Amino acid sequence: MAISASMVKELREMTGAGMMDCKKALTNTDGDMDKAVEWLRENGLAKAEKKAGRIAAEGLVAVKVSEDGKKASIVEVNSETDFVAKNEVFQGLVNSVAAQAVNTAAADMEAFLAEPWVEDSSVTVEENLKNMIAKIGENMNIRRFEKIEQNDGMIVPYIHAGGKIGVLVSAKTDKPCAEVEECLKNVAMQVAAMNPKYLSSDDVSEEYKEKEKEVLLAQAKNDPKNEGKPDNIIEKMILGRLNKELKEVCLTEQVYVKAENKETVAKYVEAVAKANGCQISLDKFIRFETGEGLEKKEEDFAAEVAAQL
Repeated sequence: MAISASMVKELREMTGAGMMDCKKALTNTDGDMDKAVEWLRENGLAKAEKKAGRIAAEGLVAVKVSEDGKKASIVEVNSETDFVAKNEVFQGLVNSVAAQAVNTAAADMEAFLAEPWVEDSSVTVEENLKNMIAKIGENMNIRRFEKIEQNDGMIVPYIHAGGKIGVLVSAKTDKPCAEVEECLKNVAMQVAAMNPKYLSSDDVSEEYKEKEKEVLLAQAKNDPKNEGKPDNIIEKMILGRLNKELKEVCLTEQVYVKAENKETVAKYVEAVAKANGCQISLDKFIRFETGEGLEKKEEDFAAEVAAQL
């Protein structure tokens, strides 16, 4: 019997199992939905999927640079607890996921999970993850991945706080040497510490700027201190505040944290380039922080025990 996409979708919604697991279950049961559900349970996948209801907001970020230095990946893999995140088996999994991501052709997470696993091509990335969930006994999730390719310069990785924050910085340079690498690592540390949103103000959309101006204008007009001030004065005020905000969120315009003279990151990179007789042009950075944007589970063991009395 031909297994349709709608059948796979239906089984996935019924069980919460992975796409590839649902397809395999339907194939092995000739499209019988009830038997497919039972097949998932019999193969231990129901156990893993039961854990999938738990919030996985801890975990690790890992980075991987290819041997030729022209490609790099950054991944975030989540676990339920920080205890598991410190487990060597889990750490090995995260590093392997990063190695998979360096050479992946996948454009999204669904395609990535469907790829043959880098360490055992007889299973997919998703199937291997299910096996690890059953082995470790905690819900886990490959949350995201990104890649950088740089053929005309260097890519430098940086991991902070044992994997809580990961950064990749890419730059074009005509002299890929140790001094340039050290410069880019310092920039990566800046990214980890200051969490910029853009490379420079040139990357900030006009739409974003206009929305920020609207917010700042409303704040200014609602401030009693500005009552009676002409519109042109208020306009200058909000433009000043907007420029200050942009300096805080744009990497090259931030004050370089290790500078004694409050020079910007752009000036620091320019000084290193001049000192080494080369060109350095920052062109991209990626920053992942474990669990950012995820709701973390709040444990209340006293309440849990009391509820059972």
